[in-house]
Amino acid sequence: MEPIRRGDSDDLFEAVVSQDGVMRWLATGRADSRSAARAMCDDHVAHWTRHGYGDFAVRDAATHAFLGRVGLRNRARHGVDLGFALQPLAQGRGIAGEAGRACLDLAFRRLSLPAVFAFVLPDNTASIAVLRRLGAQADGTVQSSGLHCLRFRFDPAGTAAAEHVAVDDGGADLQLIHVLGPGSPSDEAALRDGLPDPFGVNGLALVWDDKQHTLTAVSEGRPVASAGWLLRDMAFDGSPRRTAGLGGVLVHPAHRGQGIARTVISVAVEHARAAGAETKILLCRPDLVPLYAQLGMEPTLRTRHLPAARRRSDLATDHHDLRPRRPAPSDHQRGPAGPALLMRWARFTVPSGRFGKVLPSWNSGSSSASVQWPL
Repeated sequence: MEPIRRGDSDDLFEAVVSQDGVMRWLATGRADSRSAARAMCDDHVAHWTRHGYGDFAVRDAATHAFLGRVGLRNRARHGVDLGFALQPLAQGRGIAGEAGRACLDLAFRRLSLPAVFAFVLPDNTASIAVLRRLGAQADGTVQSSGLHCLRFRFDPAGTAAAEHVAVDDGGADLQLIHVLGPGSPSDEAALRDGLPDPFGVNGLALVWDDKQHTLTAVSEGRPVASAGWLLRDMAFDGSPRRTAGLGGVLVHPAHRGQGIARTVISVAVEHARAAGAETKILLCRPDLVPLYAQLGMEPTLRTRHLPAARRRSDLATDHHDLRPRRPAPSDHQRGPAGPALLMRWARFTVPSGRFGKVLPSWNSGSSSASVQWPL
Protein backbone atom coordinates (compact mmCIF):
# COMPACT_ATOMS: atom_id res chain seq x y z
CA MET A 1 0.00 0.00 0.00
CA GLU A 2 1.30 3.43 -0.97
CA PRO A 3 -0.33 6.84 -1.45
CA ILE A 4 -2.18 7.15 -4.75
CA ARG A 5 -0.25 9.19 -7.32
CA ARG A 6 -1.36 10.90 -10.49
CA GLY A 7 0.47 8.21 -12.43
CA ASP A 8 -1.97 5.60 -11.07
CA SER A 9 -4.89 6.95 -13.10
CA ASP A 10 -4.73 4.30 -15.85
CA ASP A 11 -4.57 1.50 -13.28
CA LEU A 12 -7.42 3.06 -11.34
CA PHE A 13 -9.49 3.30 -14.50
CA GLU A 14 -8.94 -0.33 -15.53
CA ALA A 15 -9.46 -1.81 -12.07
CA VAL A 16 -12.19 0.40 -10.62
CA VAL A 17 -13.59 3.30 -12.63
CA SER A 18 -14.42 1.23 -15.73
CA GLN A 19 -16.14 -1.50 -13.68
CA ASP A 20 -19.91 -1.16 -13.30
CA GLY A 21 -19.88 -3.81 -10.57
CA VAL A 22 -17.59 -1.62 -8.46
CA MET A 23 -18.81 1.86 -9.31
CA ARG A 24 -22.47 1.01 -8.66
CA TRP A 25 -21.69 1.23 -4.94
CA LEU A 26 -19.85 4.56 -5.16
CA ALA A 27 -21.08 8.14 -5.53
CA THR A 28 -21.44 8.14 -9.33
CA GLY A 29 -23.32 4.84 -9.38
CA ARG A 30 -21.90 3.80 -12.77
CA ALA A 31 -18.69 3.23 -14.70
CA ASP A 32 -16.89 6.35 -15.85
CA SER A 33 -14.12 7.58 -18.15
CA ARG A 34 -10.32 7.81 -18.07
CA SER A 35 -10.61 11.55 -17.56
CA ALA A 36 -12.74 10.86 -14.48
CA ALA A 37 -10.02 8.52 -13.19
CA ARG A 38 -7.42 11.26 -13.70
CA ALA A 39 -9.62 13.73 -11.82
CA MET A 40 -10.00 11.22 -8.97
CA CYS A 41 -6.21 10.78 -8.73
CA ASP A 42 -5.76 14.56 -8.69
CA ASP A 43 -8.27 14.75 -5.86
CA HIS A 44 -6.51 11.99 -3.91
CA VAL A 45 -3.15 13.73 -4.28
CA ALA A 46 -4.65 17.04 -3.13
CA HIS A 47 -6.17 15.31 -0.10
CA TRP A 48 -2.79 13.86 0.89
CA THR A 49 -1.24 17.32 0.57
CA ARG A 50 -3.97 18.92 2.66
CA HIS A 51 -4.25 16.38 5.48
CA GLY A 52 -1.15 14.16 5.42
CA TYR A 53 -3.27 11.01 5.02
CA GLY A 54 -5.66 9.75 2.36
CA ASP A 55 -6.27 6.92 -0.11
CA PHE A 56 -3.73 4.21 -0.90
CA ALA A 57 -3.12 2.23 -4.05
CA VAL A 58 -3.40 -1.43 -3.08
CA ARG A 59 -1.06 -3.69 -5.06
CA ASP A 60 -0.36 -7.39 -5.05
CA ALA A 61 2.75 -8.04 -2.96
CA ALA A 62 4.13 -10.58 -5.46
CA THR A 63 3.17 -9.14 -8.86
CA HIS A 64 2.69 -5.45 -7.95
CA ALA A 65 -0.59 -5.58 -9.90
CA PHE A 66 -3.03 -2.79 -9.02
CA LEU A 67 -5.96 -4.22 -7.05
CA GLY A 68 -7.85 -1.07 -6.09
CA ARG A 69 -7.79 1.71 -3.57
CA VAL A 70 -8.52 1.99 0.14
CA GLY A 71 -7.94 4.82 2.55
CA LEU A 72 -9.01 7.55 4.95
CA ARG A 73 -11.04 10.47 3.70
CA ASN A 74 -11.64 13.68 5.66
CA ARG A 75 -15.16 14.89 4.94
CA ALA A 76 -15.74 18.46 6.07
CA ARG A 77 -19.19 17.79 7.51
CA HIS A 78 -18.84 14.17 8.66
CA GLY A 79 -15.29 13.53 9.88
CA VAL A 80 -12.79 10.93 8.69
CA ASP A 81 -14.18 7.89 6.90
CA LEU A 82 -12.75 4.59 5.71
CA GLY A 83 -13.52 3.69 2.09
CA PHE A 84 -12.43 0.98 -0.31
CA ALA A 85 -12.98 0.00 -3.94
CA LEU A 86 -11.36 -3.17 -5.30
CA GLN A 87 -11.45 -4.67 -8.76
CA PRO A 88 -13.78 -7.69 -9.12
CA LEU A 89 -10.97 -10.29 -9.21
CA ALA A 90 -9.62 -8.99 -5.90
CA GLN A 91 -12.93 -9.22 -4.08
CA GLY A 92 -13.75 -12.06 -1.71
CA ARG A 93 -10.09 -12.70 -0.87
CA GLY A 94 -9.86 -10.75 2.40
CA ILE A 95 -7.87 -7.92 0.78
CA ALA A 96 -10.35 -5.20 1.74
CA GLY A 97 -10.22 -6.37 5.34
CA GLU A 98 -6.41 -6.45 5.47
CA ALA A 99 -6.03 -3.05 3.84
CA GLY A 100 -8.85 -1.57 5.89
CA ARG A 101 -7.27 -2.75 9.13
CA ALA A 102 -3.96 -1.18 8.08
CA CYS A 103 -5.77 2.14 7.53
CA LEU A 104 -7.42 1.91 10.94
CA ASP A 105 -4.02 1.17 12.46
CA LEU A 106 -2.71 4.35 10.83
CA ALA A 107 -5.75 6.32 12.04
CA PHE A 108 -5.64 5.27 15.67
CA ARG A 109 -2.05 4.30 16.45
CA ARG A 110 -0.19 6.85 14.34
CA LEU A 111 -2.58 9.78 13.94
CA SER A 112 -4.47 9.37 17.24
CA LEU A 113 -7.79 10.12 15.59
CA PRO A 114 -10.73 9.89 18.01
CA ALA A 115 -12.99 8.00 15.60
CA VAL A 116 -13.31 6.80 12.01
CA PHE A 117 -16.60 6.40 10.13
CA ALA A 118 -17.75 4.50 7.08
CA PHE A 119 -20.67 5.25 4.78
CA VAL A 120 -22.23 2.45 2.77
CA LEU A 121 -25.36 1.95 0.68
CA PRO A 122 -27.92 -0.23 2.49
CA ASP A 123 -27.85 -2.95 -0.20
CA ASN A 124 -24.06 -3.29 -0.20
CA THR A 125 -24.06 -6.35 2.04
CA ALA A 126 -20.50 -7.40 1.15
CA SER A 127 -18.99 -4.10 2.31
CA ILE A 128 -21.18 -4.07 5.42
CA ALA A 129 -19.83 -7.52 6.31
CA VAL A 130 -16.23 -6.28 5.90
CA LEU A 131 -16.93 -3.27 8.12
CA ARG A 132 -18.45 -5.44 10.84
CA ARG A 133 -15.48 -7.83 10.76
CA LEU A 134 -13.20 -4.82 11.22
CA GLY A 135 -15.11 -3.87 14.38
CA ALA A 136 -17.45 -1.17 13.09
CA GLN A 137 -20.66 -0.44 14.96
CA ALA A 138 -23.87 0.82 13.35
CA ASP A 139 -24.22 4.57 13.90
CA GLY A 140 -27.43 5.67 12.17
CA THR A 141 -27.85 7.03 8.67
CA VAL A 142 -26.53 10.03 6.77
CA GLN A 143 -26.71 11.73 3.39
CA SER A 144 -23.30 11.25 1.77
CA SER A 145 -22.61 12.52 -1.78
CA GLY A 146 -26.36 12.97 -2.16
CA LEU A 147 -27.08 9.32 -1.32
CA HIS A 148 -28.88 7.82 1.66
CA CYS A 149 -26.22 5.75 3.43
CA LEU A 150 -25.81 3.66 6.54
CA ARG A 151 -23.15 5.06 8.83
CA PHE A 152 -20.74 2.89 10.80
CA ARG A 153 -18.27 3.98 13.46
CA PHE A 154 -14.87 2.67 14.51
CA ASP A 155 -13.37 3.52 17.91
CA PRO A 156 -9.74 3.01 18.93
CA ALA A 157 -10.53 0.52 21.71
CA GLY A 158 -12.51 -1.76 19.42
CA THR A 159 -9.97 -2.00 16.60
CA ALA A 160 -7.20 -4.61 16.52
CA ALA A 161 -3.74 -3.78 15.19
CA ALA A 162 -2.94 -4.60 11.57
CA GLU A 163 -0.68 -7.48 10.58
CA HIS A 164 1.19 -8.52 7.42
CA VAL A 165 0.40 -5.38 5.42
CA ALA A 166 3.22 -3.13 4.20
CA VAL A 167 2.07 0.50 4.29
CA ASP A 168 4.06 3.42 2.93
CA ASP A 169 2.30 6.56 4.18
CA GLY A 170 5.23 8.90 3.52
CA GLY A 171 5.21 9.98 7.16
CA ALA A 172 8.49 8.38 8.27
CA ASP A 173 8.01 7.56 11.97
CA LEU A 174 5.77 10.54 12.69
CA GLN A 175 3.32 9.86 15.51
CA LEU A 176 0.67 12.18 16.97
CA ILE A 177 -0.02 12.15 20.71
CA HIS A 178 -3.15 13.68 22.26
CA VAL A 179 -3.08 14.79 25.89
CA LEU A 180 -5.44 16.74 28.11
CA GLY A 181 -4.23 20.16 29.20
CA PRO A 182 -1.72 22.66 27.80
CA GLY A 183 1.03 20.16 27.09
CA SER A 184 4.58 19.87 28.31
CA PRO A 185 6.61 23.09 28.85
CA SER A 186 9.72 21.17 27.81
CA ASP A 187 8.07 20.16 24.52
CA GLU A 188 7.12 23.78 23.82
CA ALA A 189 10.65 24.94 24.61
CA ALA A 190 12.05 22.32 22.23
CA LEU A 191 9.68 23.42 19.46
CA ARG A 192 10.56 27.08 19.93
CA ASP A 193 14.23 26.14 19.46
CA GLY A 194 15.34 29.36 21.09
CA LEU A 195 12.97 31.61 19.11
CA PRO A 196 11.69 34.33 21.48
CA ASP A 197 8.54 35.10 19.48
CA PRO A 198 7.55 32.18 17.21
CA PHE A 199 4.00 33.51 16.78
CA GLY A 200 5.05 37.09 15.99
CA VAL A 201 2.74 38.65 18.60
CA ASN A 202 5.13 39.85 21.31
CA GLY A 203 4.36 43.42 22.37
CA LEU A 204 0.63 43.08 21.66
CA ALA A 205 -0.28 42.58 25.34
CA LEU A 206 -2.08 39.34 24.55
CA VAL A 207 -2.63 36.83 27.34
CA TRP A 208 -3.65 33.33 26.30
CA ASP A 209 -5.97 30.97 28.12
CA ASP A 210 -4.49 27.54 28.82
CA LYS A 211 -5.42 24.90 26.27
CA GLN A 212 -7.74 22.11 27.32
CA HIS A 213 -6.17 19.74 24.78
CA THR A 214 -2.78 19.47 23.07
CA LEU A 215 -1.76 17.39 20.07
CA THR A 216 1.98 16.84 19.63
CA ALA A 217 3.71 15.32 16.60
CA VAL A 218 6.75 13.28 17.54
CA SER A 219 9.50 12.02 15.22
CA GLU A 220 12.46 9.94 16.35
CA GLY A 221 11.38 10.48 19.93
CA ARG A 222 11.41 14.29 19.68
CA PRO A 223 8.53 16.77 19.37
CA VAL A 224 8.40 18.38 15.92
CA ALA A 225 5.01 20.17 16.00
CA SER A 226 2.04 20.86 18.23
CA ALA A 227 -1.34 22.57 18.38
CA GLY A 228 -3.81 23.18 21.18
CA TRP A 229 -7.49 23.95 21.51
CA LEU A 230 -10.27 24.55 23.96
CA LEU A 231 -14.06 24.57 23.71
CA ARG A 232 -16.31 27.53 24.40
CA ASP A 233 -19.95 28.43 23.81
CA MET A 234 -20.11 31.42 21.44
CA ALA A 235 -22.80 33.23 19.49
CA PHE A 236 -22.72 33.84 15.74
CA ASP A 237 -25.43 36.15 14.42
CA GLY A 238 -27.32 35.53 17.64
CA SER A 239 -27.18 31.73 17.37
CA PRO A 240 -25.27 29.77 20.03
CA ARG A 241 -22.59 27.44 18.75
CA ARG A 242 -20.12 25.17 20.51
CA THR A 243 -16.81 26.47 19.23
CA ALA A 244 -13.27 25.08 19.19
CA GLY A 245 -10.65 27.79 19.57
CA LEU A 246 -7.45 26.55 17.92
CA GLY A 247 -4.10 28.05 18.78
CA GLY A 248 -0.48 27.48 19.64
CA VAL A 249 0.27 25.94 16.23
CA LEU A 250 4.02 25.50 16.35
CA VAL A 251 6.46 23.57 14.13
CA HIS A 252 10.14 23.14 14.86
CA PRO A 253 12.17 25.22 12.35
CA ALA A 254 13.95 22.12 11.01
CA HIS A 255 10.64 20.43 10.14
CA ARG A 256 8.76 23.27 8.47
CA GLY A 257 7.56 22.96 4.89
CA GLN A 258 6.77 19.25 5.23
CA GLY A 259 3.02 19.56 5.78
CA ILE A 260 3.20 18.47 9.42
CA ALA A 261 1.19 21.47 10.65
CA ARG A 262 -1.65 20.63 8.26
CA THR A 263 -1.82 17.07 9.59
CA VAL A 264 -1.74 18.20 13.22
CA ILE A 265 -4.52 20.75 12.64
CA SER A 266 -6.62 18.27 10.66
CA VAL A 267 -6.49 15.72 13.49
CA ALA A 268 -7.01 18.39 16.19
CA VAL A 269 -10.20 19.47 14.43
CA GLU A 270 -11.48 15.88 14.48
CA HIS A 271 -10.92 15.71 18.25
CA ALA A 272 -12.84 18.96 18.65
CA ARG A 273 -15.64 17.65 16.43
CA ALA A 274 -15.85 14.46 18.51
CA ALA A 275 -16.21 16.63 21.63
CA GLY A 276 -19.24 18.41 20.15
CA ALA A 277 -17.68 21.43 18.43
CA GLU A 278 -19.78 22.91 15.64
CA THR A 279 -17.33 25.60 14.54
CA LYS A 280 -13.59 26.06 14.65
CA ILE A 281 -12.00 29.49 14.91
CA LEU A 282 -8.41 30.65 14.92
CA LEU A 283 -6.51 33.92 15.27
CA CYS A 284 -3.36 34.36 13.16
CA ARG A 285 -1.19 36.82 11.29
CA PRO A 286 -2.47 37.61 7.77
CA ASP A 287 0.57 35.98 6.15
CA LEU A 288 -0.54 32.62 7.59
CA VAL A 289 -4.06 32.78 6.13
CA PRO A 290 -3.07 30.73 3.01
CA LEU A 291 -1.97 27.84 5.23
CA TYR A 292 -5.31 27.68 7.00
CA ALA A 293 -7.22 28.27 3.76
CA GLN A 294 -5.81 24.94 2.55
CA LEU A 295 -7.71 23.32 5.40
CA GLY A 296 -10.99 24.91 4.35
CA MET A 297 -10.98 27.90 6.69
CA GLU A 298 -12.15 31.31 5.53
CA PRO A 299 -11.05 34.77 6.75
CA THR A 300 -13.77 36.12 9.03
CA LEU A 301 -12.53 39.46 10.28
CA ARG A 302 -9.37 41.44 10.84
CA THR A 303 -8.28 42.99 14.12
CA ARG A 304 -6.47 46.31 14.06
CA HIS A 305 -6.70 47.98 17.48
CA LEU A 306 -5.20 46.14 20.43
CA PRO A 307 -5.77 48.01 23.73
CA ALA A 308 -2.79 48.22 26.07
CA ALA A 309 -0.54 47.09 23.24
CA ARG A 310 2.65 48.91 22.46
CA ARG A 311 2.27 48.52 18.72
CA ARG A 312 -0.42 48.08 16.10
CA SER A 313 -0.71 44.91 14.10
CA ASP A 314 -3.13 43.15 11.79
CA LEU A 315 -4.41 39.77 12.93
CA ALA A 316 -6.72 37.69 10.77
CA THR A 317 -9.41 35.42 12.13
CA ASP A 318 -10.27 32.23 10.25
CA HIS A 319 -13.55 30.39 10.72
CA HIS A 320 -14.97 27.10 9.48
CA ASP A 321 -18.21 25.24 10.24
CA LEU A 322 -17.84 21.58 11.20
CA ARG A 323 -21.52 20.68 11.02
CA PRO A 324 -24.48 21.67 8.86
CA ARG A 325 -26.33 24.69 10.18
CA ARG A 326 -29.90 25.79 9.78
CA PRO A 327 -30.29 28.66 7.35
CA ALA A 328 -31.12 31.99 8.97
CA PRO A 329 -33.26 34.75 7.43
CA SER A 330 -30.19 36.92 6.96
CA ASP A 331 -28.22 34.29 5.05
CA HIS A 332 -28.62 36.19 1.79
CA GLN A 333 -26.60 39.01 3.33
CA ARG A 334 -23.64 36.69 3.93
CA GLY A 335 -23.36 34.82 0.67
CA PRO A 336 -24.08 31.14 0.04
CA ALA A 337 -23.94 28.59 2.83
CA GLY A 338 -21.44 25.81 2.31
CA PRO A 339 -18.68 23.84 3.99
CA ALA A 340 -17.17 27.15 5.08
CA LEU A 341 -19.38 29.92 6.41
CA LEU A 342 -18.22 33.04 4.58
CA MET A 343 -18.32 36.18 6.72
CA ARG A 344 -17.40 39.74 5.92
CA TRP A 345 -14.16 41.32 6.97
CA ALA A 346 -14.92 43.72 9.82
CA ARG A 347 -13.11 46.07 12.12
CA PHE A 348 -12.67 44.40 15.47
CA THR A 349 -11.36 45.59 18.82
CA VAL A 350 -9.86 42.94 21.08
CA PRO A 351 -11.11 43.36 24.66
CA SER A 352 -8.52 43.92 27.34
CA GLY A 353 -7.72 41.14 29.79
CA ARG A 354 -7.61 37.44 29.14
CA PHE A 355 -9.28 35.96 26.11
CA GLY A 356 -12.41 34.05 26.96
CA LYS A 357 -13.67 36.54 29.56
CA VAL A 358 -15.87 38.60 27.24
CA LEU A 359 -19.49 37.81 26.40
CA PRO A 360 -19.21 36.23 22.94
CA SER A 361 -21.27 37.52 20.06
CA TRP A 362 -20.84 38.08 16.35
CA ASN A 363 -22.92 40.07 13.90
CA SER A 364 -21.77 39.50 10.34
CA GLY A 365 -23.67 42.46 8.99
CA SER A 366 -22.07 45.10 11.20
CA SER A 367 -18.78 46.95 11.00
CA SER A 368 -17.67 45.81 14.44
CA ALA A 369 -18.03 42.74 16.60
CA SER A 370 -17.50 41.42 20.09
CA VAL A 371 -16.27 37.85 20.02
CA GLN A 372 -14.79 35.57 22.62
CA TRP A 373 -11.31 34.44 21.55
CA PRO A 374 -10.41 31.36 23.57
CA LEU A 375 -7.06 30.76 21.86
